[in-house]
Amino acid sequence: MNKAIINTEFRFPNQTKVYHGKVRDVYTIKNDLMVMVVTDRISAFDVVLPKGIPFKGQVLNQIAAKFLDASEDIVPNWKIASPDPMVTIGYKCEPFPVEMIIRGYLTGSSWREYKNGARQICGVTIPDGMKEHQAFPKPIITPTTKAEHGAHDENISREQIINSGIISEADYVQLENYTRKLFDLGSKIAREQGLILVDTKYEFGKRDGNIYLIDEIHTPDSSRYFYLEGYKERFEKGEQQRQLSKEFVREWLMDNGFMGQPGQTVPEMTDEVVENISKRYIELYEKITGDKFHPVTSGDVEKRIEENVDFALKDIA
Repeated sequence: MNKAIINTEFRFPNQTKVYHGKVRDVYTIKNDLMVMVVTDRISAFDVVLPKGIPFKGQVLNQIAAKFLDASEDIVPNWKIASPDPMVTIGYKCEPFPVEMIIRGYLTGSSWREYKNGARQICGVTIPDGMKEHQAFPKPIITPTTKAEHGAHDENISREQIINSGIISEADYVQLENYTRKLFDLGSKIAREQGLILVDTKYEFGKRDGNIYLIDEIHTPDSSRYFYLEGYKERFEKGEQQRQLSKEFVREWLMDNGFMGQPGQTVPEMTDEVVENISKRYIELYEKITGDKFHPVTSGDVEKRIEENVDFALKDIA
């Protein structure tokens, strides 16, 4: 297996700031551009796991780049170039402090809340009598606040966002409009691949007064997919759906007694476990995009990234 890139400490030309997130390391250039390095770190239950997953960064970066390019006629996005399989360079935007989560089906956390009696999520009313994995009459938008590093995101309603002035009503209406159009596009592409886009999240920011789509889009870390084949039969029998998402990692952790709670210990990530997760991410890439995955290997990945970014920044600047 290729070496996993867990930590980065680059010094790019005209670098003014660096932010190390759970998975992505973001380098700011001249306070105007951003170099996003998608590492091989993996997180679950808001915890970064102790070992990286080879090729995961390449998988996520290339899926996001493909869908950013495919959706640029719907909304401008931050991407300028992807000079390296693990890197995207783009415009620095001022992010809106909410994530726009859109759900086409009652599953995951929304099902858990519903099963416990909730009939409203983020101010959106959900009909009685629904079953797990059932399609909503119309996809619902359930935004969350963007938590600081290490904290949990919190549900918030449309009314709370507008009334508190977190986002202006005009901007929020536009965010909802973009969210629905992006979800429609993602759903169409997914069906062409024999998948159902179940739910996903989008992040937006502003630059020069204009709204931009930022961060990743339609990756298995930010989205949940079902296999289209067999969905109806499984639903009618009350069986669990075949999923295409990072859920398999969370399930492995839960099976081994870890849900991110205080006092719990992350189970041992053996070489076999790491290799299996890597293979699953490659499978996700090929199924979601319809493209063959071509792993990029080199003796010194950090040097390759640095050289590719330096060369690209000369052209962009």
